[in-house]
Amino acid sequence: MDKMSRSERIGVMTKILLDQPNQIYTLNYFSELFGVAKSTISDDVMLLRRALDTFNLGTLETVVGAAGGVKYIPRPGGSRISDFIMMLCDRLSEPQRILPGGFLYMTDLLFMPHVAERVGEIMANKFYDTNPDFVITVETKGIPIALMTGKALNCPVVIARRDSQVTEGSVVTINYVSASSKRIRTMSLARRAVRQGQRALIIDDFMKGGGTAKGMIDLLGEFGVDIAGVGVMIATQQPEEKMVENYAALIELKQVDENSRKVVLEPAAWVFNE
Repeated sequence: MDKMSRSERIGVMTKILLDQPNQIYTLNYFSELFGVAKSTISDDVMLLRRALDTFNLGTLETVVGAAGGVKYIPRPGGSRISDFIMMLCDRLSEPQRILPGGFLYMTDLLFMPHVAERVGEIMANKFYDTNPDFVITVETKGIPIALMTGKALNCPVVIARRDSQVTEGSVVTINYVSASSKRIRTMSLARRAVRQGQRALIIDDFMKGGGTAKGMIDLLGEFGVDIAGVGVMIATQQPEEKMVENYAALIELKQVDENSRKVVLEPAAWVFNE
């Protein structure tokens, strides 16, 4: 391979690092890949770090030690978070999204890869310091944002099932109360999916009373798993008291009026402080 210019090296490094967030790459790896000295790679990393910081696109963190190197952390800053959440609020406020019963249609946005990726990066940024071992959600609409959160944190994603599947092997099943409907529901998790002593980050698309999140907390308790945090894309304003505490929502749903065809959503207060 012909010797690459600095701009070409940085382009390739950017692609590799951004494709694998929170994955450590040694300077030796890039040195051998490009056939240049480690000091040259260090200079390249400095330039790339400066560019990412300037445009609030995340940061490059240097990891010291025998297994050290550099890793990309997708930490959007400045107005990138608030602008994106405001855009989501505008999209979700469209009157045609109101469904019978006062529900809000948002499946199309949840399953747009670029939207799920951005939501996942924001969630990962919010809970980065909690050091989760895995991300967990309950099927099905929370899966895209949980998957992207797991990608940003470089940790696996675990799915709790409404109904146990034979392909899951032996499972633990609990009953929990849906806070909104007050009905008894079931939730299952494969025994081999998690291990005692791990830390779980719970991610979901929507929270009304917090019954589903409380169910996941109780289910993980059966495995001896600690809770690193609870994050949801949207939480309703009412009921004010949820069945879980210390959760973080990106958006607060204040009102869905079927008669006036009006939806009122606002970014959570913490969004403007990031």
